[in-house]
Amino acid sequence: MQLFYLKGSDSLTSSVSTQVSKQTNIFTRFLVKIDWDKIFSNMVAITLSLILLSIFFLIVHWFGKKIIIHSFKRAKINDHLSTNRISTIYTLSLNIFHYCILFFYFYAILSVIGIPVGTLIAGAGIFSVALGLGAQGFVKDIVTGFFILLEQQFDVGDEVKIDTVSGTIHAVGLRTTQIIDYDGTLHFIPNRNITIVSNLSRNDMRALIDIYFDPSSDIQKMTTIIKDINQKLTPKYKEITQGPTILGTVDNGNGILSFRVVIYTKNGAQYTVQRAFLTEYLETLTQKGFKINNSPVNLAAVSK
Repeated sequence: MQLFYLKGSDSLTSSVSTQVSKQTNIFTRFLVKIDWDKIFSNMVAITLSLILLSIFFLIVHWFGKKIIIHSFKRAKINDHLSTNRISTIYTLSLNIFHYCILFFYFYAILSVIGIPVGTLIAGAGIFSVALGLGAQGFVKDIVTGFFILLEQQFDVGDEVKIDTVSGTIHAVGLRTTQIIDYDGTLHFIPNRNITIVSNLSRNDMRALIDIYFDPSSDIQKMTTIIKDINQKLTPKYKEITQGPTILGTVDNGNGILSFRVVIYTKNGAQYTVQRAFLTEYLETLTQKGFKINNSPVNLAAVSK
């Protein structure tokens, strides 16, 4: 029995060795048949092509941006459009140029690698894949952005309020609109999410100043003082388009009285004018012996 076991074991070992040898020979023959020189040369050629393509598109991108910047500098010198409108078209042109360069760059890379881009684009299936990956939102962004520009809802530099975001338009692109908030935050808003736009830069703005005073004060004397201040300050601010107009005493309820003055200014200048006139009112009235109450000072700016 022991001798039979040893013979069986030897036979099994020999069979395993034969199978391993056959598999090794097959793998060796497979490796030998591979043209490593050709593969290496192809990899080097593709790598060099990708490097040269990248350098080429970087040069084209740099040169194209220079041309766009130079063209719009000349347009600003001979401007028939507003500065904000030129800035809007400028940022949009850079945005379109950037996307075009990226498209052709990736197209060239895929072609060099050997992916049949033309066949994929020609096939109807590519559109289904693109839509599934979010192209619907991309198309909505572009269409909405187009109508925003066509209707001139806002330009670069305009003060706007979009939903809960308020600030200055920084850039208008194919997909997004950039707004710099008053605290410095840069917001990127997809164009498809822009439904209601409140543009604060198209009309003259109203600076509404309420000065809360003691009811026992001499109203006639206060009116004279404020008229003198208005005559002194108004020539210093060319941004003022109408006023200052003294509306007089206003009852704010609960026995709180205020002396109200309204000034209309060019958009963007209302806050500066408000601060200057209010400061002068308070300093002069205090020096003249008027008691200014601690009630809130109402500074509001609305479109005319």
